[in-house]
Amino acid sequence: MSALRFAAIGLNHDHIYGQVNVMLRAGAELVAFHAVEDALATIFAGRFPQAKRVADKREILEDRSIDLIVSAAISDERSNLAIEAMRHGKDVMLDKPGMVTLDQLAEVRRVQAETKRIVSILYSEHFETASTVKAGELVKAGAIGKVIHTTGLGPHRLRKPTRPDWFFDRKRYGGIITDIASHQCEQFLFFADSLEAEILSATVSNRANPETPGLQDYGDVHLRTPDVTGYVRVDWFTPDGLSTWGDGRLFIVGTEGTIELRKYIDVAGRPGTDHLFLTDRKGMQHIDCTEVELPYGRQLAADIRDRTETAMGQDHCFKAMELALKAQALAEVTSLNSIQR
Repeated sequence: MSALRFAAIGLNHDHIYGQVNVMLRAGAELVAFHAVEDALATIFAGRFPQAKRVADKREILEDRSIDLIVSAAISDERSNLAIEAMRHGKDVMLDKPGMVTLDQLAEVRRVQAETKRIVSILYSEHFETASTVKAGELVKAGAIGKVIHTTGLGPHRLRKPTRPDWFFDRKRYGGIITDIASHQCEQFLFFADSLEAEILSATVSNRANPETPGLQDYGDVHLRTPDVTGYVRVDWFTPDGLSTWGDGRLFIVGTEGTIELRKYIDVAGRPGTDHLFLTDRKGMQHIDCTEVELPYGRQLAADIRDRTETAMGQDHCFKAMELALKAQALAEVTSLNSIQR
């Protein structure tokens, strides 16, 4: 069986390297890429010399041998690119956020239903984080009973001098909840095992960056399904003293136990990443997840081949973005010091 062939269009976020590597690890072949920015193209070509740079993205879209398009274009451009790719018979893997407005989401949903192509959003804080994958295995096995609550924390380091102009433009990046908290919304749905969810409250603000008024540097969300509640906090306040970009954590409360994930660092504790702490009726334990397989890439490759939904259900993919977008909209209406559109 020949290898799945894929190409990249839009290299505006470094997440593109994770997206490409996901598929390379799954045995897929990167054959081409398109970027209008020469500086981004030069770096990408140095990392992936096997891929041909093409001047016109139509060369990729019209190549029938290419099965999948991956993209980390500027956030507000991703939905139109996904639509173009689907209408050319291609499946799509987007960086988060996959879209920045509810209208964009509705149009992508419509074209996906029309074309029957796959639109996958690589929520990396789940699918590329071994401790989250392991937590999913434990919850599915009943290790903490029935899940009743999740708390997801997503602090990030701002690195303001390194960011492009679009990063500070609300209309382009979508707002902090859309941009970052889509990760936590997806994980809430996953661990709640439900698509029937609603937003209870949400806030956004610019607390410490008045010189970039389009930036929202803090956001939080309270949400629920009929059986599970959740809380999300995201921000751009990772201190410079932390040795990584953010102390991402996830807390899962079950009827018979709890799980805490320290995904990227155990502050002043064990070295490395992907720490999982399980507490149940038998006691407490730390589980090192660094050797856990990350199945998303091989599952997506199989889905493309078999027209299945094993990597991530299509409705689940879209619902996570729907929740983030609705929370963003609510936050901007209700927050006293929200950023104006």
